[in-house]
Amino acid sequence: MTNTERAVFLFRNGNNCAQAVFSTFGPLFGLDEDTCLKVACPFGGGIARFGNVCGAVTGALMVIGLCHGKGVDGDEACKNHSYELVRNFIEHFSQRHGTIICRELIGIDISRPEEYERAKKEGIFSRNCESYVVSSAEILEKMLAL
Repeated sequence: MTNTERAVFLFRNGNNCAQAVFSTFGPLFGLDEDTCLKVACPFGGGIARFGNVCGAVTGALMVIGLCHGKGVDGDEACKNHSYELVRNFIEHFSQRHGTIICRELIGIDISRPEEYERAKKEGIFSRNCESYVVSSAEILEKMLAL
């Protein structure tokens, strides 16, 4: 199973978009799947269903941080490189989908409970969000040469 297929599998099986992306790639950098799922959990639905930055995007950005971020022994060059990669990722994702903002991607404001329920009932997440998970995984694979 490819990383993209794994991310889709996780998304289809009850994980939010951020969890699907981050927990697919996080173990490649030494994190266990359960930790990845917990860390990424609050980022689904554009950060806790606020409809802000898409969870598939934030999941991918966390992966970039794992791979290239500035840690305890890092320097400004590490941070600057990770920022460059993040900008590159966002540019590619935006070229494919027009934006990185969840409510704009799905066309509904899920920060309102009644709209969230409507989105679930109408299948908006399964119909739209899987493609954002796919894009995030594909872009990461190319960027990180995995």
